[in-house]
Amino acid sequence: MPLVKLEVSDDAQPDNGMARECITSALKGLETIEPLVRSVKETPEPISTEVQGTIPSWINGKLLRNGPGKFEFGNTHYNHWFDGMAMLHQFKIDKGKVTYMSRFLNSDAYKNNSEKDRIVMSEFGTLAMPNPCKNIFQRFLSRFEMMEPTDNASVSFVKYKGDYFVSTETNFMHKVNLENLDTLEKVDWSKFIAVNGATAHPHYDPDGTTYNMGNSYGSKGALYNIIRVPPEKTDAKDTLQGAKILCSIVPANKSHPSYYHSFAMSENYVVFIEQPIKMDLLKIVTCKLRGRALSDGIYWDPTQETVFHLVDKQSGEVSSVKYHSKAISTFHQINAFEEDGFLMLDMCCSDDGKAINNYLIQNLRKSGDALDEVYNTMSRVFPRRFVLPLHVTGETPTDQNLNTRPSSAATCLKISEDKVFCQAEDLHGDDLCEYGGLDFPQINYGKHNTRPYRYFYGCGFRHLVGDSVLKMDLKDKMLKVWYQKGFFPSEPVFVPSPDAVEEDDGVILSVVLTPSQDKGSFLLVLDAKSFEELARAYVPVNMAYGFHGTFDASA
Repeated sequence: MPLVKLEVSDDAQPDNGMARECITSALKGLETIEPLVRSVKETPEPISTEVQGTIPSWINGKLLRNGPGKFEFGNTHYNHWFDGMAMLHQFKIDKGKVTYMSRFLNSDAYKNNSEKDRIVMSEFGTLAMPNPCKNIFQRFLSRFEMMEPTDNASVSFVKYKGDYFVSTETNFMHKVNLENLDTLEKVDWSKFIAVNGATAHPHYDPDGTTYNMGNSYGSKGALYNIIRVPPEKTDAKDTLQGAKILCSIVPANKSHPSYYHSFAMSENYVVFIEQPIKMDLLKIVTCKLRGRALSDGIYWDPTQETVFHLVDKQSGEVSSVKYHSKAISTFHQINAFEEDGFLMLDMCCSDDGKAINNYLIQNLRKSGDALDEVYNTMSRVFPRRFVLPLHVTGETPTDQNLNTRPSSAATCLKISEDKVFCQAEDLHGDDLCEYGGLDFPQINYGKHNTRPYRYFYGCGFRHLVGDSVLKMDLKDKMLKVWYQKGFFPSEPVFVPSPDAVEEDDGVILSVVLTPSQDKGSFLLVLDAKSFEELARAYVPVNMAYGFHGTFDASA
């Protein structure tokens, strides 16, 4: 596969460099990806792969991936992509060889659904129907029961105190044995701190201290909570012992808090992004009574501004200054760092927040004009930078751009004593529009998270799922691309080389799926610097398109 290298010319840049909507033409003739959202079988014992090319011998460890792998039980089926039963994948790399295995997470949801051969646990977009064996009166009464949160942890692998867990966004996680993907202990956040869930995208300090966010719901409405988990165990069985709520933030509307998938973190601050994707709590708590799924209570309100809240990581103090922007939505942040009195906040953003309700399985399984229409009505996601001034006081002038960084086109204006309005700048050239924008961002996290950095990686989206692997150089906004028609790569994972000197010394790992080829999946290995393909490890099984993962280097 020849490498595509694209350079951004000066005349391709916007006149003012500020973020603006990419003008993209409608796409026609999209390939069906129905096989990528189809139930697959697990591979519980490691199998060998066929390696073409050369995998660097220094790569020694496991690429771990998580995502949905089963979309029906008996005659009942899930409605939303996020609902499918979690399947865990392991690609073990050692001395240039690769083995593959996968197992369904042995969650209570999976076990109960399997035992009854029907969906008995409600998920984000699917309401479980009452037991048909009950009489009419019993089925009616069951609608008044509170919906039980799922433990179907299908989003990502996360790490606390040196142990790996799989996580979704409810209060349940599962500890996992990385050697054989056995499901071990079920862990409930609410047993340790007063939260009703936590994200699947925690952040880590160099010492292993972990930060996360989770909501709590009480009689007075919702709170956003910043969570800190200590790095060390006090005994071998420790999970979340010692976790603390660092601070709580009151939503702009307590009965309509924002939905968030992740948050940002710099060296000294946690940054919470309160976006106009809202949760109608009355609809959510009554969804079972109304016969509707939880997703029915989530909506996009473009009349609301997006608000950035800064929290001091040490003291837990919430900044009284709030940073506002026009209505944007974000699922994934790229990085955040402090420099020259500013906090740079880099995110993958969209000007629309309706996408979460578009990822219905019926949409993903469409073909022809119907598939084209779903894709072309969705807003694209692009990388942008907000510049937040950290030292805003009563003496700070109003109505003038506070961003004094000479290389930055972002703006930030003090509107009032405690409000700064920010406009982002693009972290890309016009050529990224040709690849459908960028999401699933990754960086050299170990060396550059919370610090200035030059490169980030992600998937291009000229389809409903990723269809290219991208590398952006922030120095000149030059894009490098791996693309092959009909191939659909997963979130890229950066693995640094052991003797790395430069930021991009290492490899990129991505799992590539081929809906038009039966059992054509392979692990792709790219040189992270040149973006040249080094190797493929072909896996003779079918896989569903997943969400997130990580690389665990062997000791």
